[in-house]
Amino acid sequence: MCGKKMLKEAKTWAKALKRDVMALWIAARDPRVPLAAKITAGAVAAYALSPVDLIPDFIPVLGYLDDLILVPLGILMAIRLVPVELMAEFRLEAARRSGRPVSRAGLAAILAIWLCCIIFLVWRLKDFF
Repeated sequence: MCGKKMLKEAKTWAKALKRDVMALWIAARDPRVPLAAKITAGAVAAYALSPVDLIPDFIPVLGYLDDLILVPLGILMAIRLVPVELMAEFRLEAARRSGRPVSRAGLAAILAIWLCCIIFLVWRLKDFF
């Protein structure tokens, strides 16, 4: 029975996390949100909604580090920057929306980071060959 309760709590937490990511996505586009909160909310939402991870999941332990620790911490930080009354409004709007937006900007940013890393690595390795 304890396992079922934990699973139910995990599902509830995951739904709330998904709703908050959507709320941050909405917050990043709202003119009433302060600039620092917009930038943070936009970056966190773009990363969370991006199909590409900064640290790929196939890398042992580190691959899931961003999903389990970095993304939730980023969400918490961004939520704290958005005014409480606006965040409540955005959460209601996020719950109302059924589809999940796709962040092409997030995808582009993560791919750009990986491309820079690959270019740097190739540039550093050319001295060895």
